[in-house]
Amino acid sequence: MTAGTHNDTSPGMGKEELAGRIEQLKKEMRAIVLAHYYTVPEVQDVADIVGDSLALARAAESTDAEVIVFAGVYFMGETASILNPDKLVLMPDDRAGCPLADSCPTDDFRAFKAEHPGAVVISYINSTAEVKAESDVICTSSNAERIVRQIPEDKEIIFGPDRNLGNYVMKKLGREMIIWQGYCYVHEAFDWETIKKTVEEHPGAELIAHPECREELLRHADFVGSTSGLLKYAEERPGTTFIVATEPGILYEMRKRSPEKTFIPAPKDASSPWSTCTQMKQNTLEKLWKCMENRAPRIVVEEPLRKAALRSIQRMLEMS
Repeated sequence: MTAGTHNDTSPGMGKEELAGRIEQLKKEMRAIVLAHYYTVPEVQDVADIVGDSLALARAAESTDAEVIVFAGVYFMGETASILNPDKLVLMPDDRAGCPLADSCPTDDFRAFKAEHPGAVVISYINSTAEVKAESDVICTSSNAERIVRQIPEDKEIIFGPDRNLGNYVMKKLGREMIIWQGYCYVHEAFDWETIKKTVEEHPGAELIAHPECREELLRHADFVGSTSGLLKYAEERPGTTFIVATEPGILYEMRKRSPEKTFIPAPKDASSPWSTCTQMKQNTLEKLWKCMENRAPRIVVEEPLRKAALRSIQRMLEMS
């Protein structure tokens, strides 16, 4: 993997001027800017596509842009590079990693696989390129159930690296799986006892939660869904108040779609009012402009690894 250098010197520009320069660079470079819903609002505002992991993977696969600028975390930039080896893939900050992906070291995962020969390996997209290369198919929280349903009943399934998503799918489908014990620190931080107080303070509010949350919280949720699923549910439901147990960056899009409704970030604990992905927030408007201006940091997945990882990603897109 190679990447460019970092330049944190402020250009002394405001958000409006930075946004204007980014729009100009898009035209000059024939670039597309992809951003995850967990990034800061001003980055979402300049993105051509804002989405969850599945939507962004599809966008990266289908774009005819010459340059892909990915405002997200590292595995997302890797995925775009795997799908587009002939394109320039940039990230505003290539140090924006994913602790969930990092919780599944390749050698350990390979040894875990060896304990269950013949098992079909389904890995969450929140994983490194190396783990994707060890997998039969990738999934996202949007399509995990659909992917698992397509695996023959007589096949064992290894699911990783997120244990909460794996356990949720396993219980919902009644399908036993061998679960890698990783987790997302943002979603693991939500607990029912803390959130219960907020639910009691807002009678009539619906609690909606991401399946990366712990089971003891999911049992109390009115709806469990992926990032895009939560957005759709909140937009279409007649209810007016929602307590949202996922990374609070999603509330920006929820409020844009349904300005007449109230969205409350689920509290984590008294000392930290809500759980935030600090890595996603490393994508700033200034860094986005700089990476386009400097054509760096660039994300490149070397060819042998790229080809190995590509198979599992392509299979996901086919099975979705």
